[in-house]
Amino acid sequence: MIREQLLAPTPVDLRAFLMRALRTRDCLIQVGGLAEVSYHGRAASTAEVGSYLVMIKRDGSLQIHAPKGVKPMNWQPKTDEITAVLEEEQCVLLASRRSPTELVRVTFLEVHIAQALELNEEAGFLLTGSEAQMQETLAAHPELIEPGLRVLNRELLVESGGIDLYAQDAQGRFVVVELKRGRATQDAVSQLGRYVASVQRVVGTGVVRGILAAPSITGPARKELEGRGLEFVEVGALPLLEKSSTQPSLF
Repeated sequence: MIREQLLAPTPVDLRAFLMRALRTRDCLIQVGGLAEVSYHGRAASTAEVGSYLVMIKRDGSLQIHAPKGVKPMNWQPKTDEITAVLEEEQCVLLASRRSPTELVRVTFLEVHIAQALELNEEAGFLLTGSEAQMQETLAAHPELIEPGLRVLNRELLVESGGIDLYAQDAQGRFVVVELKRGRATQDAVSQLGRYVASVQRVVGTGVVRGILAAPSITGPARKELEGRGLEFVEVGALPLLEKSSTQPSLF
């Protein structure tokens, strides 16, 4: 499981390790130690120097965990580029997105451990509960899909079928969300593509985004998804709702 491990690496060794692991994109990367984190994008924030665990998954998603709490302190659900550089004798991790323009910058001050882990995917994983319960939970907590997402409707009927979640992102763009309890396949990608095309014909101008939300996705499905300009969001364990939420509406 452990492909490579460094204890108390120097900034030079840490950068070399990160570049090796990032080049292959076939392992889970973990770096733990003293760091400073800053974010620039739809807002700006800086985390004080502290002990953090930085995780980079095979799909390029980034999570930064503080010593306490379940949720990451900062994260990038999708990155277009991740690289490591040396600045003032420190290793700096840069994770960026182009749309929307976002940058997470992690300056490692004192690293205790860096690991590259080989994890096998579990093909049979399913979220507990029905797809309807998954839809209800994510409608009540759309931030689990993307921060700033606002659900407008559920099961919105269009010419090609019923859209699981119809939403708007923080920039006001319409978003079509297709949900799957198990591993998403090419059929799910095709279904999402039809829904996006249907909404695009109705709204006319402007970008209509498509997001496939599921616990995992097959390799061919991811390739087709990216080729169509659509997005994937990994959805794992979901919080339990205390009571049924009111269905959002366009009216």
